[in-house]
Amino acid sequence: MGSYIDEPEFKTITVKPLHPTFGAEVDGVNFHDLSDEQFNEILAAMAKYGFCMFRNTGLDDASHIKFSYRIGDLDTMKRYMTDGRKPRYGHYELFDAGNIDDQGGVLDPDSPRAHYGKGNALFHVDSSFNPRRASFSLLRAVEIPPPGNGGNTDFADSRTAWDELDPALQQELLDNDYVVHHSVAQSRKLGSPEFFKDLDPTNQGKMARHRLIQIHEPSGRRNIYIAAHSHHIEAVAEEKSDQLIKTLLDHVTLKHNTVSVEWKNPSDMIIWDNRCVLHKANGGAFEGKYRRDLRRTTVHDDSSTAWGLNEVEPDTAKWIVNHAATRSAGMTKVQG
Repeated sequence: MGSYIDEPEFKTITVKPLHPTFGAEVDGVNFHDLSDEQFNEILAAMAKYGFCMFRNTGLDDASHIKFSYRIGDLDTMKRYMTDGRKPRYGHYELFDAGNIDDQGGVLDPDSPRAHYGKGNALFHVDSSFNPRRASFSLLRAVEIPPPGNGGNTDFADSRTAWDELDPALQQELLDNDYVVHHSVAQSRKLGSPEFFKDLDPTNQGKMARHRLIQIHEPSGRRNIYIAAHSHHIEAVAEEKSDQLIKTLLDHVTLKHNTVSVEWKNPSDMIIWDNRCVLHKANGGAFEGKYRRDLRRTTVHDDSSTAWGLNEVEPDTAKWIVNHAATRSAGMTKVQG
């Protein structure tokens, strides 16, 4: 396997590649007084490496959100906050990606909420199940388990995966221009099959439609846009659809094509581009034992393929119902 990364060309930041084809650790960023030049170099690093780890950023909730808005419009939790619920950390822009329960303790691994999150342990991209997908996700550590207890975040390089795909399969994918239907219910069911055994993703409302093979606009490289949320390929027989999705997911996530990133300090932050990398939460001995408080902002994609083949709708009220129904299906099973 060759390297797809050229020598660093940055002036205000130091970049250390984490893998031969993607991923980097970036030093020298002043998040509290970020110049336009340095901000643009961060975006350039993201385009080149797909994901970047920033150690000891010093960011808190408010400054995390402020920096994220500098990148673009943010997704919020408002559509998920039904029945008068309020965001856990006081900001609708912060998605809870940790294991903290409602009393501030460690989440029970057998709780309904834990089962609902098990799909995060499968390689996926954020928000492919939404009509408007995500570009960047920014995940920040607030509290991490003691060293040696797991909890890494893993990444897979879907641009290099395309480059290394068998040429005959590449040609098939280009000729057919497949469209994949994405559903959050699909990854939930795959993540916890017994818990969600009565959940049928096809009964959870309209799925989001995105092309399987795309151009990642910031880098100009072709990309396989696939995830654990991928339910089926449009206008393809079920058996072939299932096999092709599995083949491509297996290929994108081959061991040589992935890297595992360790969280070392509170305020460490990883930014990744969902349009060219997949990610997953890595478990470990910390589960059910130590607090792992991670908080994420999610930037709405503004590329030409942001909305896929979905209707462009500022009002996403009907998608609230779909997501609420998915959660309800799981909760009912546990309570019953």
